[in-house]
Amino acid sequence: MAQDLYEILEVDKNASDDEIKRAFRKKARTLHPDVNKSPDAEDRFKELNEAYDVLSDPSKRNHYDRYGTVPGAASGPGAGYVDLEDLFGGGFGMGDLFSSFFGGGMGRSANVRREGRDMGVGLTLTLEEVAAGVKKEIIYDRLAPCPECDGTGLGEDGEEITCPECDGTGRVVTVQHTFLGDMQSATTCPNCQGSGVVIENPCPECDGQGRVPDRQRLSVEIPAGIHDGQQLRMSGYGEAGIRGAESGDLIVTCRIEPNEYFRREGNDLHVTTVISMVQAALGADIEIDGIFEDEVVQIKVPKGCQYGQVVKVKNHGMPKYGSDARGDLYAHIEVEIPKRLSKRERELLEELAEEMGEDFAEARTPLKKLRNMFN
Repeated sequence: MAQDLYEILEVDKNASDDEIKRAFRKKARTLHPDVNKSPDAEDRFKELNEAYDVLSDPSKRNHYDRYGTVPGAASGPGAGYVDLEDLFGGGFGMGDLFSSFFGGGMGRSANVRREGRDMGVGLTLTLEEVAAGVKKEIIYDRLAPCPECDGTGLGEDGEEITCPECDGTGRVVTVQHTFLGDMQSATTCPNCQGSGVVIENPCPECDGQGRVPDRQRLSVEIPAGIHDGQQLRMSGYGEAGIRGAESGDLIVTCRIEPNEYFRREGNDLHVTTVISMVQAALGADIEIDGIFEDEVVQIKVPKGCQYGQVVKVKNHGMPKYGSDARGDLYAHIEVEIPKRLSKRERELLEELAEEMGEDFAEARTPLKKLRNMFN
């Protein structure tokens, strides 16, 4: 973006986080394509959203202030930013939140859900983080309680009054005159959306809804031993309800990245361990790194261990979810055969082969090769 980000938001370079949020919401409400029919409204709203992505994130803002450039897009809108998935279907972003905001204003539609919906985010974790348990900060966009009116929707000297359209019943009756006579039908009042009340002097920040589009930062405790696909429910951190109605929940779905060394099966861990042919024959006590930082696991390789044999080490697997117990570790043994041998090593192996009565291909010395040529 060539234009100065602070100029796009129309704020001072020393503006606080709250001032940046308010400036973004104010301009977004005038530039969003749902309300602004100018040909360039969509482009300007996109530019505004990109500026907010940078200035609302402390690390990105610091980078921009120091170098005058926008950090790479690969980092996303924040270090812990996660893509939002509405559990009712479809991807969600700040532009979609404003569409919901404009569609959810009191008096705009007769089919607005007052309670906040559940929302979902996917959180990627490493196997080491899952083993130890970890605290993660996630950043996502949602309709949050309005900070100006504390979610009430009331402006200065504002109050709830009985809806003049339905006299507080929440329903309006219409009469149609037909040749069969008068027919009555009752529908939800479009002015109060069935609540029976409307706001006099609504909050100018949220237009009386009690909620505004916002970027939420939330710290989530991931318990040790959680499984791939398992979900955590954060009560009240989904979409805020209209004018103090119940908020939805945030559903955090944990996704675990494949590990380079360990393979998880339930609470057990599987790992491949390479030993020498001598260790396989004679047996050995070897050490490998465990799943925890600085953990060392002792593996007792039995005498005559075969390629592919599995050695079990109790209580060195993954922590069991909700328990202090651990699963087991299974070491899958691979025997490494040396590709090159020193003269002395070959002599020793040849002696062993002769002792065991095994056939082997003798080394062809230059003298033997010359004799074979004449023979």
